[in-house]
Amino acid sequence: MKIVFFGTPNFAIPTLKKLLNDSRFEVLAVVTQPDKRRERGNQLTPSPVKTLAKAHNLIVWQPERIKKDSGTLTKLRELNADFFIVVAYGQILSTKILNMPKLGCINVHGSILPEYRGAAPIQWSIHKGERQTGVTTMLMDAGMDTGDMLLKASLPIGLLDNAQIIADQLAEIGGDLLIETVTKFKNGEITPIPQNDSLATYASLINKEDYYLDWSRTAIELHNQIRGFYPNCITTFRHQPLKIVATVPLESAYIQELPKEIQSKLEKVPDSSAQLAPPGSVLSIIKGLGAVIQTGEGCLWLREVQPTGKKLQSGWDFVNGSRLTVGETIR
Repeated sequence: MKIVFFGTPNFAIPTLKKLLNDSRFEVLAVVTQPDKRRERGNQLTPSPVKTLAKAHNLIVWQPERIKKDSGTLTKLRELNADFFIVVAYGQILSTKILNMPKLGCINVHGSILPEYRGAAPIQWSIHKGERQTGVTTMLMDAGMDTGDMLLKASLPIGLLDNAQIIADQLAEIGGDLLIETVTKFKNGEITPIPQNDSLATYASLINKEDYYLDWSRTAIELHNQIRGFYPNCITTFRHQPLKIVATVPLESAYIQELPKEIQSKLEKVPDSSAQLAPPGSVLSIIKGLGAVIQTGEGCLWLREVQPTGKKLQSGWDFVNGSRLTVGETIR
């Protein structure tokens, strides 16, 4: 089967690798986003997909706006591919492009559709406190993740899982599901299923303001925000930005889900239900672990943080390095 692959970030890498390693498929070309300038050194950096494609001597195209790039459109049409495979490419494909391959355009999407259509399904599903997510393969149409569904695979979300952990797992699952999907679809073994639009939810692009923490929210809401938007959630400590990278909600129902070695260290954590401290206050410091912070309801152990200009550090190292004291606040 002749394939053109569209993808950009690390999430797309396992699918491309599996296509390259399967003799049933020939990857004719790869389409990815243009190189971007990174903050450090301001140097142009290729996408992960481009790096992998070049390592395999594949043709790579990087149109700024693929719908308007007549040269790329002509070359795509001339390839006469069986399938276009799309995994987190980052641009909308026009109907003209979707109609080019002989058998169709198949997308690997990081949610159980029709829930969490859109640009950031993994992040928003964790932010909303979902306990399960998954991958859906679908036939693409002109809408935003509205095409007929082909196959699905599910994945549980653990209490300490963050967006990166879940994305890495879903990327591998998605690669396997794509191979199965394309093979069965070509053989007529899959019946596409229309999505129920009335059940659809949307996962929009993440904005800068989504990263800011409001300590008047509940402990579990803050915990889900921090791990959903990992590793970018931010607060203020001693008038300086402080990234909160990992937390643990300290309520009995959640503590029971933690590894036994962590549970044993949390036995002497104060009962936050009896606390009257303002949200953001340091309630206590657990030796060897770090600070416990009061929220609007419940409390959080700061497991990992990153102060401005410093490397990621454990909650305990942060306590020692900053000489944090009970009663201080983060905003």
